[in-house]
Amino acid sequence: MSDVSVLPGSLAVRNLFEDLLGREVTVSPGEPLSAEEVRTATVAIFTDANQKIYATMGMQLSLAANAGAALGLLPAGAAEDSIDEKQLFPNLAENVFELCNIFTSLLNREGAPHVKLYQVIYPGMELPGDARAVLLALGRRLDLMVEVSRYGKGKLSLSLAP
Repeated sequence: MSDVSVLPGSLAVRNLFEDLLGREVTVSPGEPLSAEEVRTATVAIFTDANQKIYATMGMQLSLAANAGAALGLLPAGAAEDSIDEKQLFPNLAENVFELCNIFTSLLNREGAPHVKLYQVIYPGMELPGDARAVLLALGRRLDLMVEVSRYGKGKLSLSLAP
């Protein structure tokens, strides 16, 4: 089978966030998550049918907290508290899990392997080395700055496995 895996465009990412959060979202090119930022990031691991890592997506703590609060219709202060504490509160984490699960729709394409959300790693949890390597690898990746209106912004890095 030929490799038909393609990174989603920034417009598709923006539309997904706007549709889920029910508010304006601005997406612009961004810098990749740094190794230091990965320590406090929320990382989604996507796998194919053989449980092989297909892609990883990292969200800077500020983006995860703001998106989680917006999805749960919580005030921006809930996200700010989570960021100040350098952890993703459980109610926000639950919302971010749903966002990551729905994000798989951007990775599934006709003729490509079926991709599913395997696991979400939250700040303070151990990120498996292979997932960390894929997230930080150069190559087929999308790095964005995502701003959720009236909440805040943060980095999103999506990297396809080699």
